[in-house]
Amino acid sequence: MSVAARDPRPLTGEPLSLDLLNTRWMHDGVARDLLTDTEGLAVWLAANTLDFTADEATLRHALTARDALRAAVDGSLAESADRVDAVLAHGRIRATLTAAGPGEKAEFRDPSWGPAWLAARDYLELLSTAPDRIRRCAHEACVLHFFDTSRNGTRRWCSMAACGNRAKASRHYARTREG
Repeated sequence: MSVAARDPRPLTGEPLSLDLLNTRWMHDGVARDLLTDTEGLAVWLAANTLDFTADEATLRHALTARDALRAAVDGSLAESADRVDAVLAHGRIRATLTAAGPGEKAEFRDPSWGPAWLAARDYLELLSTAPDRIRRCAHEACVLHFFDTSRNGTRRWCSMAACGNRAKASRHYARTREG
């Protein structure tokens, strides 16, 4: 079984920054965390096709980035900007010229900062694209985040099959109980 096939998370495939946040989730009322060890980090790296070593340093830096991004997404940009900037200080974009034309290449003094830096950089791109589309699931027991790509921008749930269905069932139960 491939590393990516062992990914236990209920929501994958979000932009890199939000996918890093989604390495924490709730399952049957119990908090889960994919990044408790380097094996979980290897699963996350593989799921995002990131070619970095899953070692203790990379894990430590990914956790630093996850905490900084959580503070930015769930809190205040003004209060968390320094934390995200501290992660971004470990890499840069170098302009390149390729056979296909102009390009960019990420560079890191220390490659163990690569995944953390890429996630922080991705968050900046989401903010510059559509900051109002960065969302936390509306279900009160869910901690997952998503980038709303719906046409009208009204997506509320990480998944209609899970959280959306639970909310609909709760509303239905409340209506039938009142009647």
